[in-house]
Amino acid sequence: MGDLRYEAPATLEAAIAALSAEAGVTRLLAGGTDVLVQVHSDMIEPDLLLDLKKIPALKGLHKEPGGWRIGAGVTGMELTSNAAFAAQWPGIVDGVKLIGSIQVRGRATLAGNLCNGSPAADSVPPMIAAGTIAHIAGPNGKRDVPVEQVVTGPGKTSLAKGEIIASFFIPDAPARSGSAYQRFTPRTEMDIAVVSVAVALTLDAAGVCTSARVALGAVAPTALLSQESAKAIIGTKLDDAALEKLARAASVACKPIDDKRGTIEFRTDGAGVLAKRAAEIAYKRAGGK
Repeated sequence: MGDLRYEAPATLEAAIAALSAEAGVTRLLAGGTDVLVQVHSDMIEPDLLLDLKKIPALKGLHKEPGGWRIGAGVTGMELTSNAAFAAQWPGIVDGVKLIGSIQVRGRATLAGNLCNGSPAADSVPPMIAAGTIAHIAGPNGKRDVPVEQVVTGPGKTSLAKGEIIASFFIPDAPARSGSAYQRFTPRTEMDIAVVSVAVALTLDAAGVCTSARVALGAVAPTALLSQESAKAIIGTKLDDAALEKLARAASVACKPIDDKRGTIEFRTDGAGVLAKRAAEIAYKRAGGK
């Protein structure tokens, strides 16, 4: 590795300028729970390490009209400790609480978990299920992109040169809504998902599902939003037939690989099992009986 430069800009504008001007390999440092491990293990050799922790604009976590604004520098612990947010979006909290240890969550951020580009990232399927929008700032201005369109493949994103995720907007969950995230790992702690599913749904007064979003993780090059899985439960009270239809749709949506952590068959079957489990939890959290 050549000479690694470290910069810690105080504003988002300065960070964008530094990122845009660097001709070599750049990595952004938020929590550092992925980047520093990759640097120390020689997986990456950046020319510039751009520390975002001194930028106040990335730190906010607050309500806005119609939803929540979460700065890219907000840690997992800050997010899960916010009782009002956790009450609205328990599925996102489910996912964030599975990111590493409590020490890691004290540093790790949603933006870092997303931009690392792992298909198995635990916060990404629940963010997709919640309809989360990434607010991206760059040299050519600002743009809003659904989270499911940010990662384009393992370790790759749709961010252009000089662009940074500044914040996320997560819409308010309507009344009688519930969400949940389920994953399978060989070990219960400190492991990454072999297959995962997030479900967010809303019920009417009779307990019938009126809208839903289902997202799958670790079963394709990126986390997936499965429209067919959502259609399987909309208009139902999540009876056995609807749950079986959901399981089949989730399995069909999978595009997994065989690797040392899980087979194609296991991941495909597991997606169906976890989809049913997550949907049932979300239904109960929404007040369904």
